[in-house]
Amino acid sequence: MAKARGNSAGKSRGHSRVEHGSGGGFWDRPVLINLLADLLLLAGGGLLAWAGALAVQRLPVFPLTELVVAKPLDQVSRTQIEQTARNALSGNFFTVNLEAAQAAFERMPWVRSASLRRHWPDGIELELEEHHAVARWTPLEGESRLVSTRGEVFLASTRESLPVFVGPEGSAPRLLARYQEFNDGLAAIGRKQVAIHLSAREAWQLKLDDGVVLELGRDEPRHPLAERLNRFTTYYATVRSSAKSRLQAIGVVDMRYPNGFALRASKS
Repeated sequence: MAKARGNSAGKSRGHSRVEHGSGGGFWDRPVLINLLADLLLLAGGGLLAWAGALAVQRLPVFPLTELVVAKPLDQVSRTQIEQTARNALSGNFFTVNLEAAQAAFERMPWVRSASLRRHWPDGIELELEEHHAVARWTPLEGESRLVSTRGEVFLASTRESLPVFVGPEGSAPRLLARYQEFNDGLAAIGRKQVAIHLSAREAWQLKLDDGVVLELGRDEPRHPLAERLNRFTTYYATVRSSAKSRLQAIGVVDMRYPNGFALRASKS
């Protein structure tokens, strides 16, 4: 009896193992196989499309043959643009790096900003915004610098006669604002500035187109610069007449006094 039970138990265990394995593996599941096949096809198609795009980009049928400048320029020459383009515009219509090219064009003298876009099928359109100089600024490491109408300092040179701004680095916008303000005040006597200087101690000095140096000093709430300049223009004609009668040329006019001014004759 015991032996028969053992055989029965053994058969039962063997039958149990067969039932456990009857669920099947991955290859017995057509739905999963089809899903995997679809994913592989999609991945393969994507890789082929990517490789095809790279191959097309490298074909010699899309070379860059034309650079169109969007608007006329006053300071940047055609030769400068061509030289920069030869170095900056590499590759074909698809592979050219427009950001790198933009940075190269913006390093050109007189260029404030540059923008580029592709022009189908073989061109690049370039638009440059130029600086417009209003004054000269202190040279940096031997390189000429100018101040733009926006108060920005930029590297460039010009033969144009411009006033000279001198001041601490970063103060160009302040000098530009004062320059315009002072010119408005000097218009009453027909004079203009050829130089304006702001010292480290915030003292202002002007040199006029007739050679007179005007010491205005520091701007103070009780004695603002506009008040001192107005006092100078009010008495300018009288002072000039007095100097001529004594055969002297005015050198320096010191307006730093609260209610008057001092004159120094020109050394020449």
